[in-house]
Amino acid sequence: MKPTIRKAVVLGAGVMGAQIAANLAGAGVDVYLLDRLADDSPEREAGSAQRSRLAQAGKLQLLKQKPLPYYDADDLERIATGNFTDHLHAAGEADWIIEAVSERLDVKLALFAKLAQHVKAGTIISSNTSGLSINRLAETLPSSVQPYFLGAHFFNPPRYMKLLELIPSASTSKETIKRLADFAERRLGKGIVIAKDSPNFIANRIGTYGIMVTLEEMTARDLSVSAVDALTGTAIGRPKSATFRTLDIVGLDTFAHVASNMYDHAIDDEEREIFAVPELFNALIQRNWLGEKSGQGFYKAIQGVTGSKEILQLDAGTMNYVTKDKKRFPCLDTARNGKTPEEKLAAMTSGLDPGSAFVWSVLKRTLLYAASVMPVIADDLVSVDDAMRWGFNWEWGPFELWDKLGFVKTALRMKAEGERLPDWIERRLADGMSSFYERGTYVGDDGERKPRSVPQAHIQLSVLKGQDKRIIRQNYGASLIDIGDDVACLELHSPNNAVGPDILQMVSHSIAETERNYRGLVIASEGKHFCVGANLMLLLMEAQDDNWTEIERMIASFQQAGMAIKYSARPVVSAPYGMTLGGGVELSIPAARVQASAETYMGLVEAGVGLIPAGGGTKEMLVRATAAVDFDGKVDLQPFVNRVFETIGLAKVSTSAADAKRIGYLRPNDNISFSRDRQLYEAKRTVLALDAEEYVPPSTRRTRVVGAPGLSALKLGVYQMRCGGMISEHDALIGTKLAHILSGGEVPAGTLVDETYLLELEREAFLSLCGEPKSQARMQHMLLKGKPLRN
Repeated sequence: MKPTIRKAVVLGAGVMGAQIAANLAGAGVDVYLLDRLADDSPEREAGSAQRSRLAQAGKLQLLKQKPLPYYDADDLERIATGNFTDHLHAAGEADWIIEAVSERLDVKLALFAKLAQHVKAGTIISSNTSGLSINRLAETLPSSVQPYFLGAHFFNPPRYMKLLELIPSASTSKETIKRLADFAERRLGKGIVIAKDSPNFIANRIGTYGIMVTLEEMTARDLSVSAVDALTGTAIGRPKSATFRTLDIVGLDTFAHVASNMYDHAIDDEEREIFAVPELFNALIQRNWLGEKSGQGFYKAIQGVTGSKEILQLDAGTMNYVTKDKKRFPCLDTARNGKTPEEKLAAMTSGLDPGSAFVWSVLKRTLLYAASVMPVIADDLVSVDDAMRWGFNWEWGPFELWDKLGFVKTALRMKAEGERLPDWIERRLADGMSSFYERGTYVGDDGERKPRSVPQAHIQLSVLKGQDKRIIRQNYGASLIDIGDDVACLELHSPNNAVGPDILQMVSHSIAETERNYRGLVIASEGKHFCVGANLMLLLMEAQDDNWTEIERMIASFQQAGMAIKYSARPVVSAPYGMTLGGGVELSIPAARVQASAETYMGLVEAGVGLIPAGGGTKEMLVRATAAVDFDGKVDLQPFVNRVFETIGLAKVSTSAADAKRIGYLRPNDNISFSRDRQLYEAKRTVLALDAEEYVPPSTRRTRVVGAPGLSALKLGVYQMRCGGMISEHDALIGTKLAHILSGGEVPAGTLVDETYLLELEREAFLSLCGEPKSQARMQHMLLKGKPLRN
């Protein structure tokens, strides 16, 4: 068995070093976080905590950062702190040493010189440099250590950014690369890209160029900050933060440093001058207008006349903040009506208005630059595309985007406009190549088609559905797919994976088919989020039409689906990820096991739309909370019921899968996948393990409830919150309905009730709330505004 990584040392407790330590700790690695000596006066005793206060401060800062850099605060207990003088010997026990000190070659070289004497054979050593030469750093280390050294460039924030660039030196062994790549992918959830040792590697080089080109074109065309962001965001497959909001998040000083590094070291780059930091950046940095971290950058938030927050934009000419302009671009209007990515991109790049001309110029120059430097920075174009998708959150990398625009058409347009294509692009054009990617292959620099390899552990439902006899059954909202080894998968694919009658119908069919012909079932999806809840639009329409019979039928179907999942004769494993809200939770928690992505944000949030969870969620949370402690009928269940009441009533949403365990949405024995790419494979493996253990479904059991006295206690709490102005009158009504279910209603304390009884209480409460005008107002507000209404 290959040696794994159990202990790590992180050198440097700044923003990146501390967050990398938290990322490792969340993956179960014990970490020693070291920084320079805080006070090296001789009278201080060696090893004292005071001497390591810089590292300790870096660790404590993790608790204050947003978004949270850790999965669970308890993870931080795995991080010990120290300093380079007293504790560098800890490197001798580490499996992985990560250097993350300041981006100065002299500082890094001096630290590596000290480190060399402590390193044991086989320990991986990496530098988190964002652009310094890996070969230059490797020269400092003994020859016996060099095969284990490489660059490992994390992107900020490490927990959330998928990209990890691995940069081998000339001496790095293939085994070192493979070992670290395997660990980082499995345990840290990273997307691995192998980069060549060139300035700024892959993502920062192309991403920085793209931003610099945007700034140059903006100035030439006299566009405003907000206009540029409108044109360079989701309309062209870039993040919603577009250009200037992204710069404010990153920090203008940080970006300027990355650009300067490129300018200083890319001496042979024909486009080197574009990396010179613009005077505008220098002026902003001198004023300490660094973006989000200083409160203002290209944007500034103020309190408007009405008291609400107003976002102003920077006027680069006057250096004043002004109201965002409302300029409309026809290309944006046309793109909104496009039905496919290709139609939207055509609107943004081929229109006749100034906005389209700007976008085309920015994209054209970025594509040409990516193509020109690709042979220098990466082994293949796939690496470039992966790096930009995972490191900058682009929807398509440059070569994928070129294909979307049409390779030949775009290349000919560039030539017609006087642009010089890179030689290898000219050769592909002459060869008659029509696209970079085609049927699972990509074109290599030699012009030959190469398979785009996908690891066996990356099960892709979209690929499987293209194979013969994989689809067992499907409808508009879901598909039942054979994923091999006699395991079936129910894939959700309705808009936003919202649960409606079609999905509930497929749950019933899937359980029946699995019990007949398969070893088990996985419930999964490939959308951006697992499930945002029930189909709220459909529900509101039925409520406004007073169609109570249909609503009750829908809720009963949802409850039956949950019970079918829970009591299936074959093991069912749910695989939630991302936003898993309302009905998404109710499809997940009845499963025999949950294989959750580490980045799962679970919540029964129905109170926010004026309702209570009625697809079995309220019942299941109560049954689960009390069953864990009620062995002999003597335990006071009220505190456990209160906790469930708070969880549902306050619509708590977990910040991670680990947090979902703490809240109670997940059980202690539910599993967590750090790699989203491997999640379905690991869920399938869990099904097979349960089947190998001769899985037996849970037996039905009755639940002891707190009854009328417990209901009174919950209602008293609701009353006190209402009197204190903490909740509205309608919130109090929802809370009272929820309390009635969780207490078991007006029955004696200690009464044993079955699940059917609790489900009836769910339906009754849900139906009554659907008829409330204020609940309908909350539903409508959520559909229109995307946020809850407090009425």
